[in-house]
Amino acid sequence: MSHNAEGAGVHAHHFVDMDQQRETSTLGMWAFLVTEIMFFGGLFVSYALYRSMYPEAFGAASLRLNLVLGAINTGVLICSSLTMVLAVRSAQLGHRAALVRYLIATILLGSVFLGIKAFEYSHKIHEHLVPGPSFHFGGPYEQQAEIFFSLYFMMTGLHAFHMIVGIGILSVLVYQAWKGKFTSEYYSPIDVAGLYWHFVDIVWIYLFPLLYLISRD
Repeated sequence: MSHNAEGAGVHAHHFVDMDQQRETSTLGMWAFLVTEIMFFGGLFVSYALYRSMYPEAFGAASLRLNLVLGAINTGVLICSSLTMVLAVRSAQLGHRAALVRYLIATILLGSVFLGIKAFEYSHKIHEHLVPGPSFHFGGPYEQQAEIFFSLYFMMTGLHAFHMIVGIGILSVLVYQAWKGKFTSEYYSPIDVAGLYWHFVDIVWIYLFPLLYLISRD
């Protein structure tokens, strides 16, 4: 037996009670996030190795990033973590209207982040800073700068992909919340989605100083 559309919390037959079902869902998400940490960890290690090899080139390349837009996006994601926390709390209290509002607010903030990132990418394309045949940096660090921007696009691109997935998940949850699926007894999907969203936000908290602040006074 599973949770019905009206929101009456009934645990699945293979769980003892709702608490065990909730704890199992949370543990499953943490296990998934561990694999994500290892995935991003490889990119961070690659970044650290190349930065130690070419510190001057990475510093010069970092100056070509838009610090203001990066800082704004950092603030946007911090605000989205707050609205996600409020969404989880609203689910715990059984406040359906507030849950829907905070989920939508989180989606909107995530969309703002992606819009700003798309604007940044368009400028990098215009400035010929996308690695490939048309890449042009100028000066003595041309090849090393291309390595920096290769890592920049891989790391921020994968992060943006995770944001898109998160927005998709939250969009489904908005519909389910609006239909009354979640109650103060059953809100595990909101809880585990919140863990995922916070993980994506934390990844950016590391990306921002590593990519944007390495040569700023």
